[in-house]
Amino acid sequence: MKIDSQDFRVSPGKKVKLGDWPTVVKPFCKSKDEYKALLDKHVADLTSLQDLHYASNRYALLLIFQGMDAAGKDGAIRHVMSGVNPQGCQVSSFKQPSAGELEHDFLWRTTRQLPARGTIGIFNRSYYEEVLVVKVHPEILRAEGLSEELRDEKTVWRERYQSITNFERHLYRNGTRAIKVFLHLSKEEQRKRFLERIDEPDKNWKFSTADVHERKYWKHYVAAFEDCLSATSTDHAPWYVVPADDKENARLIVSQIVLDALSDLKMAYPKTTEKRRLELQSIRKHLTKNN
Repeated sequence: MKIDSQDFRVSPGKKVKLGDWPTVVKPFCKSKDEYKALLDKHVADLTSLQDLHYASNRYALLLIFQGMDAAGKDGAIRHVMSGVNPQGCQVSSFKQPSAGELEHDFLWRTTRQLPARGTIGIFNRSYYEEVLVVKVHPEILRAEGLSEELRDEKTVWRERYQSITNFERHLYRNGTRAIKVFLHLSKEEQRKRFLERIDEPDKNWKFSTADVHERKYWKHYVAAFEDCLSATSTDHAPWYVVPADDKENARLIVSQIVLDALSDLKMAYPKTTEKRRLELQSIRKHLTKNN
């Protein structure tokens, strides 16, 4: 089956109801071997495009991964980007802001990690936490040091959405293409993955009692994600809702999304000037004579 990344793209202005978006779709491969072969092909194609992206040095690509706990963000990044040259890629993970970071605006700490032209930046969680976790737990907002009028819950979320979309438009105008992936996990599948983390010793380190605590707010997170996706999916920085109950399928979809994003860029290897060509020919003659 052909993977069409547009099937998972959130149209600008569309009101998102996550209940209408599947957490699992029909497998794109009939066997484990077929899956591995397709993923390997995607990774190989991505490696070639990254090389062109790096050489062209015209754009930066920012990949943002968001999702519930255990949605598979780490695994998707690890498998899909396995063939990428580390020299041209940087992964940044964002957890609870430090005291120093809270002294700045909510976009500051992530802005410092933006990718340079010719490189790929990956955000495992991002500035979107400020309209997700903080919205579910408004006590965090009250602890951020903002004045009372700046944290009015009647306006703060709308204003933060606006700040984000303006910021992403600014990035677009300056050559950074932002692709945002929401890994859409069902509550039942999350429960199964939590049990695996408890039952398998090698996965114990992944589990935290805080994860179970956050499950109590599942409906609140769903509502926060729905509002966020609806307000911030744009033509220049789209969201993709990727069914995440099947990890292998999710990785294939994510890799296709990244491939499409890179393929859409107008890239070319730098042309060799006549002066440079003559210089290379001279060097070649010298090397040939001296073996």
